[in-house]
Amino acid sequence: MAWFPEALRPKTVMNEYDYIVVGGGSAGCIVAGELANDPSNRVLLLESGPAAEEHPETLIAKDYKEAFINDAVMGERFAVPQVHSANQRTFAGTGTVMGGSGSVNAMVYTRGSREDYDEWPDGWHWDDNEDDFQAIERMLRPNRRPATKWTEACIASALEHGFTQREDLNDGNMSNAIGYEWMSYEGEARRSSYVAFIKDAGERANLTVLTGARAHRVVFTPEKRTRAVEFEHDGALKRAGAAKEVVLCAGALETPKLLMLSGVGPSEHLRAFDIPVVADCPSIGDRLHDHPNVPVFFKAKNDIDCFYPQLYSFFRTNTDSDLPASQSDTCYTYWPAPSAMRHMMQRMLPPMVIPHALYGPRSREVVRKMVGGAFKIGALQRFTDHLFGIILILGKPKSRGTLRLQSTDVNRQALIDPAYYSHPEDMETMVKGVRIARAIGGSSGLAEWGARELMPGERVKSDESIAKYVRKNTITTYHFAGSCSMGTSEAHAVDPQLRLRGVTGLRVADASAIPWTPVSALNAPSMLIGYRAAKLLRSGATYK
Repeated sequence: MAWFPEALRPKTVMNEYDYIVVGGGSAGCIVAGELANDPSNRVLLLESGPAAEEHPETLIAKDYKEAFINDAVMGERFAVPQVHSANQRTFAGTGTVMGGSGSVNAMVYTRGSREDYDEWPDGWHWDDNEDDFQAIERMLRPNRRPATKWTEACIASALEHGFTQREDLNDGNMSNAIGYEWMSYEGEARRSSYVAFIKDAGERANLTVLTGARAHRVVFTPEKRTRAVEFEHDGALKRAGAAKEVVLCAGALETPKLLMLSGVGPSEHLRAFDIPVVADCPSIGDRLHDHPNVPVFFKAKNDIDCFYPQLYSFFRTNTDSDLPASQSDTCYTYWPAPSAMRHMMQRMLPPMVIPHALYGPRSREVVRKMVGGAFKIGALQRFTDHLFGIILILGKPKSRGTLRLQSTDVNRQALIDPAYYSHPEDMETMVKGVRIARAIGGSSGLAEWGARELMPGERVKSDESIAKYVRKNTITTYHFAGSCSMGTSEAHAVDPQLRLRGVTGLRVADASAIPWTPVSALNAPSMLIGYRAAKLLRSGATYK
Protein backbone atom coordinates (compact mmCIF):
# COMPACT_ATOMS: atom_id res chain seq x y z
CA MET A 1 0.00 0.00 0.00
CA ALA A 2 1.46 3.35 -1.00
CA TRP A 3 1.80 6.30 1.31
CA PHE A 4 -1.07 8.78 1.22
CA PRO A 5 -2.24 11.68 3.44
CA GLU A 6 -3.10 11.07 7.08
CA ALA A 7 -6.75 12.05 6.73
CA LEU A 8 -7.30 9.49 3.98
CA ARG A 9 -5.63 6.51 5.59
CA PRO A 10 -8.08 3.78 6.66
CA LYS A 11 -7.31 2.43 10.10
CA THR A 12 -8.66 0.44 13.01
CA VAL A 13 -7.50 1.88 16.33
CA MET A 14 -6.26 -0.80 18.71
CA ASN A 15 -5.28 -0.71 22.36
CA GLU A 16 -2.40 1.36 23.61
CA TYR A 17 0.70 -0.49 24.76
CA ASP A 18 3.73 0.64 26.70
CA TYR A 19 6.14 -0.82 24.13
CA ILE A 20 5.70 -1.88 20.55
CA VAL A 21 8.41 -4.14 19.11
CA VAL A 22 8.47 -4.35 15.32
CA GLY A 23 10.02 -7.61 14.13
CA GLY A 24 9.94 -11.01 15.81
CA GLY A 25 13.44 -12.08 14.80
CA SER A 26 16.57 -12.90 16.76
CA ALA A 27 16.64 -9.52 18.51
CA GLY A 28 12.93 -8.69 18.59
CA CYS A 29 11.87 -11.85 20.42
CA ILE A 30 14.39 -11.08 23.15
CA VAL A 31 13.31 -7.45 23.46
CA ALA A 32 9.64 -8.39 23.73
CA GLY A 33 10.20 -11.41 25.95
CA GLU A 34 12.43 -9.58 28.39
CA LEU A 35 10.17 -6.52 28.59
CA ALA A 36 7.19 -8.78 29.24
CA ASN A 37 8.96 -10.29 32.26
CA ASP A 38 7.81 -7.14 34.06
CA PRO A 39 4.03 -7.69 34.41
CA SER A 40 3.44 -3.93 34.53
CA ASN A 41 4.64 -3.58 30.91
CA ARG A 42 2.08 -3.93 28.14
CA VAL A 43 4.03 -5.21 25.13
CA LEU A 44 2.98 -5.70 21.51
CA LEU A 45 5.21 -7.74 19.20
CA LEU A 46 4.54 -7.46 15.45
CA GLU A 47 5.96 -10.06 13.06
CA SER A 48 5.21 -9.88 9.33
CA GLY A 49 5.75 -13.62 8.83
CA PRO A 50 3.84 -16.64 10.14
CA ALA A 51 4.02 -18.38 13.48
CA ALA A 52 6.87 -20.87 13.75
CA GLU A 53 4.40 -23.61 14.68
CA GLU A 54 2.82 -23.32 11.23
CA HIS A 55 6.14 -24.50 9.80
CA PRO A 56 7.54 -27.16 12.16
CA GLU A 57 10.83 -27.36 10.25
CA THR A 58 11.75 -24.05 11.91
CA LEU A 59 11.63 -25.79 15.31
CA ILE A 60 13.57 -28.98 14.45
CA ALA A 61 17.35 -28.92 14.30
CA LYS A 62 17.90 -31.37 11.46
CA ASP A 63 15.31 -29.62 9.27
CA TYR A 64 17.25 -26.36 8.98
CA LYS A 65 17.76 -27.11 5.28
CA GLU A 66 14.01 -27.53 4.74
CA ALA A 67 13.37 -24.14 6.32
CA PHE A 68 16.00 -22.61 4.03
CA ILE A 69 14.00 -23.47 0.89
CA ASN A 70 10.54 -22.67 2.29
CA ASP A 71 9.46 -19.37 0.73
CA ALA A 72 6.85 -18.92 3.45
CA VAL A 73 9.60 -18.45 6.07
CA MET A 74 12.52 -17.23 3.93
CA GLY A 75 11.78 -13.92 2.24
CA GLU A 76 13.18 -13.37 -1.24
CA ARG A 77 15.08 -10.18 -1.99
CA PHE A 78 17.88 -9.38 -4.41
CA ALA A 79 20.65 -6.84 -4.39
CA VAL A 80 21.05 -4.37 -7.22
CA PRO A 81 23.66 -5.46 -9.81
CA GLN A 82 27.00 -5.54 -8.03
CA VAL A 83 29.41 -3.43 -10.05
CA HIS A 84 32.51 -5.03 -8.53
CA SER A 85 31.09 -8.56 -8.57
CA ALA A 86 30.37 -9.29 -12.24
CA ASN A 87 27.10 -7.30 -12.08
CA GLN A 88 25.41 -10.13 -10.17
CA ARG A 89 22.04 -9.61 -8.53
CA THR A 90 22.98 -11.56 -5.43
CA PHE A 91 20.30 -13.16 -3.30
CA ALA A 92 19.51 -11.17 -0.16
CA GLY A 93 16.83 -13.22 1.56
CA THR A 94 16.27 -13.33 5.31
CA GLY A 95 13.99 -15.20 7.69
CA THR A 96 10.36 -14.01 7.73
CA VAL A 97 8.82 -16.06 10.54
CA MET A 98 8.77 -15.94 14.32
CA GLY A 99 12.42 -16.22 15.25
CA GLY A 100 13.49 -14.52 12.02
CA SER A 101 16.71 -15.72 10.42
CA GLY A 102 17.40 -17.58 13.67
CA SER A 103 14.59 -19.95 12.66
CA VAL A 104 15.93 -20.71 9.18
CA ASN A 105 19.73 -20.49 9.44
CA ALA A 106 22.26 -23.25 10.15
CA MET A 107 22.10 -22.50 13.90
CA VAL A 108 25.63 -21.10 14.24
CA TYR A 109 26.03 -19.24 17.54
CA THR A 110 29.35 -17.36 17.62
CA ARG A 111 29.87 -14.21 19.67
CA GLY A 112 32.79 -12.84 17.69
CA SER A 113 36.26 -11.82 18.80
CA ARG A 114 37.37 -9.42 21.51
CA GLU A 115 38.88 -7.19 18.82
CA ASP A 116 35.52 -6.99 16.98
CA TYR A 117 33.90 -5.18 19.88
CA ASP A 118 36.77 -2.72 20.22
CA GLU A 119 35.27 -1.20 17.06
CA TRP A 120 31.93 -0.61 18.79
CA PRO A 121 31.22 2.44 21.02
CA ASP A 122 32.31 2.58 24.65
CA GLY A 123 29.99 0.48 26.75
CA TRP A 124 29.76 -2.18 24.03
CA HIS A 125 33.22 -3.71 24.28
CA TRP A 126 33.86 -7.39 25.02
CA ASP A 127 34.03 -7.03 28.80
CA ASP A 128 30.85 -4.91 28.80
CA ASN A 129 28.98 -7.61 26.90
CA GLU A 130 30.18 -10.83 28.48
CA ASP A 131 27.62 -11.02 31.30
CA ASP A 132 24.83 -10.33 28.80
CA PHE A 133 26.05 -13.04 26.44
CA GLN A 134 26.09 -15.46 29.36
CA ALA A 135 22.53 -14.48 30.30
CA ILE A 136 21.38 -15.13 26.73
CA GLU A 137 23.14 -18.49 26.65
CA ARG A 138 21.48 -19.61 29.88
CA MET A 139 18.18 -19.21 28.06
CA LEU A 140 19.33 -20.40 24.63
CA ARG A 141 21.33 -23.42 25.86
CA PRO A 142 23.53 -23.85 22.74
CA ASN A 143 25.51 -27.04 22.11
CA ARG A 144 28.24 -28.38 19.85
CA ARG A 145 28.06 -31.28 17.43
CA PRO A 146 30.35 -34.28 17.99
CA ALA A 147 33.50 -34.68 15.92
CA THR A 148 33.56 -36.92 12.86
CA LYS A 149 36.49 -38.49 10.97
CA TRP A 150 36.14 -35.87 8.25
CA THR A 151 36.00 -32.85 10.60
CA GLU A 152 39.05 -34.13 12.47
CA ALA A 153 40.89 -34.50 9.17
CA CYS A 154 39.97 -30.92 8.27
CA ILE A 155 41.37 -29.73 11.59
CA ALA A 156 44.60 -31.64 11.01
CA SER A 157 44.96 -29.98 7.61
CA ALA A 158 44.28 -26.49 8.97
CA LEU A 159 46.89 -26.97 11.69
CA GLU A 160 49.48 -27.37 8.93
CA HIS A 161 48.71 -23.81 7.81
CA GLY A 162 48.99 -21.77 10.97
CA PHE A 163 45.63 -22.43 12.61
CA THR A 164 45.37 -23.36 16.29
CA GLN A 165 42.66 -25.66 17.56
CA ARG A 166 40.58 -24.07 20.32
CA GLU A 167 38.08 -25.74 22.60
CA ASP A 168 35.76 -22.73 22.90
CA LEU A 169 35.21 -20.41 19.94
CA ASN A 170 33.16 -18.09 22.17
CA ASP A 171 35.96 -17.07 24.55
CA GLY A 172 36.82 -13.96 22.53
CA ASN A 173 40.02 -15.36 21.03
CA MET A 174 39.43 -16.00 17.34
CA SER A 175 42.98 -15.26 16.28
CA ASN A 176 43.86 -17.97 13.73
CA ALA A 177 41.52 -20.37 15.54
CA ILE A 178 39.72 -23.53 14.45
CA GLY A 179 37.16 -25.54 16.38
CA TYR A 180 33.60 -26.75 16.73
CA GLU A 181 31.27 -23.79 16.98
CA TRP A 182 28.38 -23.51 19.35
CA MET A 183 25.01 -24.07 17.69
CA SER A 184 21.49 -23.03 18.74
CA TYR A 185 20.02 -26.46 19.33
CA GLU A 186 19.34 -28.88 22.16
CA GLY A 187 18.60 -32.54 21.48
CA GLU A 188 16.41 -32.63 18.36
CA ALA A 189 15.10 -29.08 18.76
CA ARG A 190 16.29 -25.80 17.29
CA ARG A 191 16.66 -23.19 20.04
CA SER A 192 15.91 -19.87 18.34
CA SER A 193 15.36 -16.71 20.38
CA TYR A 194 11.65 -17.22 19.76
CA VAL A 195 11.77 -20.61 21.48
CA ALA A 196 14.03 -19.45 24.30
CA PHE A 197 12.43 -16.11 25.13
CA ILE A 198 8.80 -16.35 23.96
CA LYS A 199 7.64 -19.94 23.54
CA ASP A 200 9.31 -21.36 26.65
CA ALA A 201 7.80 -18.65 28.85
CA GLY A 202 4.27 -19.64 27.91
CA GLU A 203 1.33 -17.32 27.40
CA ARG A 204 1.56 -13.99 29.23
CA ALA A 205 -1.35 -11.63 29.64
CA ASN A 206 0.82 -8.56 29.14
CA LEU A 207 2.41 -9.77 25.87
CA THR A 208 0.47 -9.66 22.62
CA VAL A 209 2.11 -11.37 19.64
CA LEU A 210 0.63 -10.76 16.20
CA THR A 211 1.98 -12.75 13.26
CA GLY A 212 1.16 -11.81 9.68
CA ALA A 213 1.35 -8.19 10.81
CA ARG A 214 3.35 -6.02 8.40
CA ALA A 215 4.31 -2.62 9.77
CA HIS A 216 3.62 0.24 7.36
CA ARG A 217 5.03 3.16 9.31
CA VAL A 218 5.75 4.66 12.68
CA VAL A 219 3.48 7.59 13.51
CA PHE A 220 4.99 10.66 15.22
CA THR A 221 3.60 13.65 17.07
CA PRO A 222 4.40 17.17 15.76
CA GLU A 223 7.17 17.19 18.39
CA LYS A 224 8.77 14.17 16.65
CA ARG A 225 7.90 11.70 19.38
CA THR A 226 6.61 8.25 18.52
CA ARG A 227 2.87 7.99 18.95
CA ALA A 228 1.85 4.74 17.28
CA VAL A 229 2.67 2.06 14.74
CA GLU A 230 0.47 1.52 11.73
CA PHE A 231 0.37 -2.04 10.39
CA GLU A 232 -1.61 -4.36 8.18
CA HIS A 233 -3.19 -7.39 9.81
CA ASP A 234 -6.04 -9.67 8.73
CA GLY A 235 -6.60 -7.54 5.64
CA ALA A 236 -7.11 -4.30 7.57
CA LEU A 237 -4.87 -1.33 8.24
CA LYS A 238 -4.63 -0.92 12.01
CA ARG A 239 -2.94 1.37 14.46
CA ALA A 240 -1.58 0.63 17.94
CA GLY A 241 -0.44 3.33 20.34
CA ALA A 242 2.90 3.32 22.15
CA ALA A 243 2.85 5.08 25.52
CA LYS A 244 6.58 4.70 26.11
CA GLU A 245 8.70 3.55 23.17
CA VAL A 246 8.77 1.80 19.83
CA VAL A 247 11.66 -0.61 19.23
CA LEU A 248 12.51 -1.49 15.63
CA CYS A 249 13.92 -5.01 15.23
CA ALA A 250 12.99 -5.68 11.61
CA GLY A 251 16.58 -6.24 10.49
CA ALA A 252 19.17 -4.36 8.48
CA LEU A 253 17.14 -4.59 5.24
CA GLU A 254 13.74 -3.67 6.68
CA THR A 255 14.31 -1.30 9.61
CA PRO A 256 15.78 1.54 7.49
CA LYS A 257 13.07 1.02 4.86
CA LEU A 258 10.36 1.33 7.50
CA LEU A 259 11.98 4.48 8.89
CA MET A 260 12.06 6.08 5.45
CA LEU A 261 8.41 5.18 4.84
CA SER A 262 7.72 6.87 8.18
CA GLY A 263 9.40 10.10 7.10
CA VAL A 264 12.72 9.57 8.86
CA GLY A 265 15.77 9.42 6.62
CA PRO A 266 17.66 11.43 3.98
CA SER A 267 15.29 14.34 3.29
CA GLU A 268 16.01 14.70 -0.43
CA HIS A 269 15.40 10.99 -0.96
CA LEU A 270 12.09 11.13 0.94
CA ARG A 271 10.88 14.19 -0.97
CA ALA A 272 11.54 12.37 -4.22
CA PHE A 273 8.74 9.99 -3.14
CA ASP A 274 6.52 12.80 -1.76
CA ILE A 275 6.93 11.44 1.76
CA PRO A 276 6.57 14.24 4.34
CA VAL A 277 9.84 14.59 6.25
CA VAL A 278 9.57 14.05 9.99
CA ALA A 279 13.32 14.13 10.59
CA ASP A 280 16.23 14.58 8.19
CA CYS A 281 18.57 11.69 9.07
CA PRO A 282 21.06 11.38 6.17
CA SER A 283 22.86 8.36 7.65
CA ILE A 284 19.84 6.04 7.62
CA GLY A 285 20.43 3.46 4.91
CA ASP A 286 24.15 4.18 4.70
CA ARG A 287 27.04 1.97 5.85
CA LEU A 288 25.25 -1.21 4.73
CA HIS A 289 27.63 -4.16 4.57
CA ASP A 290 27.62 -7.94 4.53
CA HIS A 291 29.94 -10.93 4.70
CA PRO A 292 30.36 -12.07 1.07
CA ASN A 293 31.58 -15.62 0.57
CA VAL A 294 32.91 -17.85 -2.16
CA PRO A 295 33.38 -21.67 -2.17
CA VAL A 296 36.40 -23.80 -2.92
CA PHE A 297 35.04 -27.28 -3.70
CA PHE A 298 36.79 -30.64 -3.38
CA LYS A 299 35.89 -34.17 -4.41
CA ALA A 300 36.92 -36.91 -1.96
CA LYS A 301 37.19 -40.65 -2.57
CA ASN A 302 35.24 -41.46 0.62
CA ASP A 303 31.78 -40.50 1.83
CA ILE A 304 31.72 -37.34 3.93
CA ASP A 305 30.52 -38.41 7.39
CA CYS A 306 29.16 -35.04 8.52
CA PHE A 307 25.71 -33.49 8.10
CA TYR A 308 26.01 -30.03 9.68
CA PRO A 309 28.32 -27.07 8.99
CA GLN A 310 29.74 -27.49 12.49
CA LEU A 311 33.44 -26.74 12.00
CA TYR A 312 34.58 -23.13 11.71
CA SER A 313 37.96 -21.45 11.57
CA PHE A 314 39.10 -17.86 11.63
CA PHE A 315 42.35 -16.47 10.24
CA ARG A 316 44.30 -13.29 9.56
CA THR A 317 44.51 -13.79 5.82
CA ASN A 318 45.59 -10.32 4.71
CA THR A 319 48.64 -9.39 6.76
CA ASP A 320 48.94 -6.13 4.79
CA SER A 321 45.67 -4.81 6.27
CA ASP A 322 45.73 -2.09 8.94
CA LEU A 323 43.50 -4.20 11.21
CA PRO A 324 45.01 -5.08 14.62
CA ALA A 325 47.58 -7.87 14.28
CA SER A 326 45.48 -10.29 16.35
CA GLN A 327 42.28 -9.62 14.40
CA SER A 328 41.18 -12.45 12.11
CA ASP A 329 39.72 -11.02 8.91
CA THR A 330 38.26 -14.17 7.34
CA CYS A 331 36.23 -17.22 8.27
CA TYR A 332 36.73 -20.65 6.70
CA THR A 333 33.64 -22.84 6.99
CA TYR A 334 33.98 -26.56 6.30
CA TRP A 335 30.79 -27.46 4.46
CA PRO A 336 29.79 -31.10 3.90
CA ALA A 337 27.78 -31.23 0.68
CA PRO A 338 25.66 -34.25 1.79
CA SER A 339 24.16 -32.04 4.50
CA ALA A 340 22.21 -29.76 2.16
CA MET A 341 23.49 -29.74 -1.44
CA ARG A 342 20.07 -30.31 -2.99
CA HIS A 343 18.48 -27.63 -0.86
CA MET A 344 21.26 -25.16 -1.54
CA MET A 345 20.88 -25.68 -5.29
CA GLN A 346 17.09 -25.36 -5.10
CA ARG A 347 17.42 -22.02 -3.33
CA MET A 348 20.40 -20.48 -5.11
CA LEU A 349 20.22 -21.87 -8.67
CA PRO A 350 16.89 -20.41 -9.91
CA PRO A 351 17.92 -16.74 -9.76
CA MET A 352 21.23 -17.65 -11.38
CA VAL A 353 19.71 -19.36 -14.44
CA ILE A 354 16.38 -17.54 -14.86
CA PRO A 355 16.59 -14.07 -16.47
CA HIS A 356 15.62 -11.36 -14.00
CA ALA A 357 12.62 -10.27 -16.09
CA LEU A 358 11.22 -13.83 -16.09
CA TYR A 359 11.99 -14.69 -12.48
CA GLY A 360 8.98 -15.44 -10.28
CA PRO A 361 7.26 -18.15 -8.22
CA ARG A 362 6.35 -20.32 -11.24
CA SER A 363 9.71 -20.22 -13.01
CA ARG A 364 11.49 -20.72 -9.69
CA GLU A 365 9.39 -23.79 -8.93
CA VAL A 366 10.14 -25.31 -12.35
CA VAL A 367 13.88 -25.09 -11.71
CA ARG A 368 13.51 -26.43 -8.18
CA LYS A 369 11.59 -29.47 -9.43
CA MET A 370 14.27 -30.10 -12.02
CA VAL A 371 16.95 -29.96 -9.31
CA GLY A 372 14.91 -32.28 -7.08
CA GLY A 373 14.51 -34.73 -9.96
CA ALA A 374 18.22 -34.66 -10.72
CA PHE A 375 19.06 -35.57 -7.14
CA LYS A 376 16.93 -38.72 -7.43
CA ILE A 377 19.53 -40.01 -9.86
CA GLY A 378 21.86 -42.30 -7.97
CA ALA A 379 25.05 -41.09 -9.67
CA LEU A 380 24.46 -37.47 -8.66
CA GLN A 381 23.71 -38.42 -5.07
CA ARG A 382 26.86 -40.56 -4.90
CA PHE A 383 28.87 -37.64 -6.29
CA THR A 384 27.41 -35.35 -3.62
CA ASP A 385 28.23 -37.82 -0.86
CA HIS A 386 31.94 -37.31 -1.70
CA LEU A 387 31.80 -33.53 -2.09
CA PHE A 388 32.84 -30.87 0.40
CA GLY A 389 33.60 -27.19 0.33
CA ILE A 390 35.83 -24.85 2.25
CA ILE A 391 33.74 -21.70 2.17
CA LEU A 392 35.79 -18.52 2.38
CA ILE A 393 33.90 -15.72 4.14
CA LEU A 394 35.16 -12.13 4.21
CA GLY A 395 34.71 -11.42 7.91
CA LYS A 396 35.90 -7.79 8.14
CA PRO A 397 34.73 -6.11 4.92
CA LYS A 398 35.74 -2.52 4.39
CA SER A 399 33.25 -1.99 1.56
CA ARG A 400 30.13 -0.02 2.47
CA GLY A 401 26.92 0.23 0.50
CA THR A 402 23.47 1.76 0.76
CA LEU A 403 19.80 0.94 1.12
CA ARG A 404 17.21 3.20 -0.48
CA LEU A 405 13.52 3.08 -1.32
CA GLN A 406 12.39 2.14 -4.79
CA SER A 407 8.70 2.61 -4.00
CA THR A 408 6.32 3.77 -1.27
CA ASP A 409 4.67 0.35 -1.46
CA VAL A 410 5.66 -1.36 1.79
CA ASN A 411 5.48 -4.75 0.08
CA ARG A 412 8.22 -3.90 -2.40
CA GLN A 413 11.79 -4.47 -1.32
CA ALA A 414 14.22 -1.61 -0.99
CA LEU A 415 17.13 -1.05 -3.34
CA ILE A 416 19.83 -3.09 -1.61
CA ASP A 417 23.44 -2.38 -2.50
CA PRO A 418 26.04 -4.01 -0.22
CA ALA A 419 28.70 -2.78 -2.71
CA TYR A 420 30.75 -5.96 -2.49
CA TYR A 421 34.47 -5.37 -3.19
CA SER A 422 34.06 -1.63 -3.71
CA HIS A 423 37.01 -1.29 -1.33
CA PRO A 424 40.00 -2.87 -3.12
CA GLU A 425 41.40 -4.45 0.06
CA ASP A 426 38.40 -6.76 0.25
CA MET A 427 39.24 -8.43 -3.05
CA GLU A 428 42.91 -8.66 -2.08
CA THR A 429 41.85 -10.55 1.05
CA MET A 430 39.55 -12.89 -0.88
CA VAL A 431 42.23 -13.78 -3.43
CA LYS A 432 44.66 -14.64 -0.65
CA GLY A 433 41.91 -16.55 1.13
CA VAL A 434 41.15 -18.74 -1.88
CA ARG A 435 44.81 -19.73 -1.96
CA ILE A 436 44.69 -20.69 1.72
CA ALA A 437 41.44 -22.65 1.33
CA ARG A 438 42.76 -24.68 -1.59
CA ALA A 439 46.02 -25.33 0.32
CA ILE A 440 44.08 -26.66 3.32
CA GLY A 441 42.02 -28.96 1.10
CA GLY A 442 45.17 -30.36 -0.48
CA SER A 443 47.11 -30.92 2.76
CA SER A 444 48.26 -34.21 4.26
CA GLY A 445 45.60 -34.13 6.98
CA LEU A 446 43.02 -34.82 4.26
CA ALA A 447 45.25 -37.15 2.28
CA GLU A 448 43.33 -40.30 3.23
CA TRP A 449 40.22 -38.68 1.78
CA GLY A 450 41.96 -38.21 -1.56
CA ALA A 451 40.63 -34.67 -1.86
CA ARG A 452 40.82 -33.23 -5.38
CA GLU A 453 40.02 -29.59 -6.10
CA LEU A 454 37.05 -29.07 -8.41
CA MET A 455 36.48 -25.32 -8.10
CA PRO A 456 38.10 -22.98 -8.97
CA GLY A 457 40.28 -25.73 -10.51
CA GLU A 458 43.93 -26.07 -11.36
CA ARG A 459 43.74 -23.68 -14.34
CA VAL A 460 42.86 -20.79 -12.06
CA LYS A 461 46.28 -19.78 -10.74
CA SER A 462 46.99 -16.06 -11.15
CA ASP A 463 45.65 -13.36 -8.85
CA GLU A 464 43.64 -11.99 -11.76
CA SER A 465 41.98 -15.32 -12.56
CA ILE A 466 41.20 -15.97 -8.89
CA ALA A 467 39.67 -12.49 -8.58
CA LYS A 468 37.53 -13.23 -11.65
CA TYR A 469 36.38 -16.48 -10.02
CA VAL A 470 35.53 -14.63 -6.80
CA ARG A 471 33.52 -11.96 -8.60
CA LYS A 472 31.47 -14.53 -10.52
CA ASN A 473 30.82 -16.87 -7.59
CA THR A 474 30.22 -14.54 -4.66
CA ILE A 475 27.04 -15.02 -2.65
CA THR A 476 25.76 -13.54 0.58
CA THR A 477 26.32 -15.06 4.02
CA TYR A 478 23.04 -13.37 5.14
CA HIS A 479 24.91 -11.10 7.57
CA PHE A 480 23.57 -7.69 6.54
CA ALA A 481 24.41 -4.94 9.01
CA GLY A 482 25.14 -1.28 9.59
CA SER A 483 22.25 0.45 7.80
CA CYS A 484 21.32 2.37 10.98
CA SER A 485 24.79 2.36 12.44
CA MET A 486 25.45 2.97 16.14
CA GLY A 487 28.07 5.51 17.22
CA THR A 488 28.86 8.54 19.33
CA SER A 489 28.81 11.18 16.59
CA GLU A 490 25.90 12.82 14.79
CA ALA A 491 27.09 11.01 11.66
CA HIS A 492 25.66 7.79 13.11
CA ALA A 493 21.91 7.14 13.00
CA VAL A 494 21.78 5.55 16.45
CA ASP A 495 23.48 6.56 19.70
CA PRO A 496 25.11 4.03 22.09
CA GLN A 497 21.80 3.71 23.96
CA LEU A 498 20.24 2.57 20.66
CA ARG A 499 18.13 5.73 20.47
CA LEU A 500 17.46 6.97 16.96
CA ARG A 501 18.79 10.49 16.53
CA GLY A 502 16.35 13.18 15.38
CA VAL A 503 13.26 11.75 17.10
CA THR A 504 12.32 10.58 20.58
CA GLY A 505 10.73 7.40 21.84
CA LEU A 506 12.27 5.15 19.19
CA ARG A 507 15.16 2.71 19.40
CA VAL A 508 16.78 0.45 16.84
CA ALA A 509 17.75 -2.95 18.24
CA ASP A 510 18.89 -5.25 15.46
CA ALA A 511 21.84 -5.83 13.13
CA SER A 512 21.26 -2.51 11.39
CA ALA A 513 22.79 -0.84 14.47
CA ILE A 514 26.06 -2.80 14.19
CA PRO A 515 28.81 -0.34 13.19
CA TRP A 516 31.19 -3.01 11.85
CA THR A 517 30.35 -6.68 11.70
CA PRO A 518 32.21 -9.13 13.88
CA VAL A 519 34.25 -11.65 11.91
CA SER A 520 31.73 -14.29 13.00
CA ALA A 521 28.06 -14.90 12.22
CA LEU A 522 25.62 -12.19 13.33
CA ASN A 523 22.94 -14.19 15.13
CA ALA A 524 24.60 -13.97 18.55
CA PRO A 525 25.55 -10.27 18.20
CA SER A 526 21.97 -9.50 17.12
CA MET A 527 20.65 -11.29 20.19
CA LEU A 528 23.07 -9.26 22.30
CA ILE A 529 21.70 -6.00 20.92
CA GLY A 530 18.15 -7.13 21.67
CA TYR A 531 19.06 -8.15 25.21
CA ARG A 532 20.91 -4.90 25.87
CA ALA A 533 17.97 -2.88 24.48
CA ALA A 534 15.58 -4.59 26.90
CA LYS A 535 17.94 -3.88 29.79
CA LEU A 536 18.11 -0.22 28.85
CA LEU A 537 14.35 0.07 28.59
CA ARG A 538 13.64 -1.80 31.83
CA SER A 539 16.14 0.07 33.96
CA GLY A 540 16.02 3.50 32.38
CA ALA A 541 19.80 3.51 32.74
CA THR A 542 22.29 4.59 30.11
CA TYR A 543 25.68 3.11 29.33
CA LYS A 544 28.57 5.51 29.69
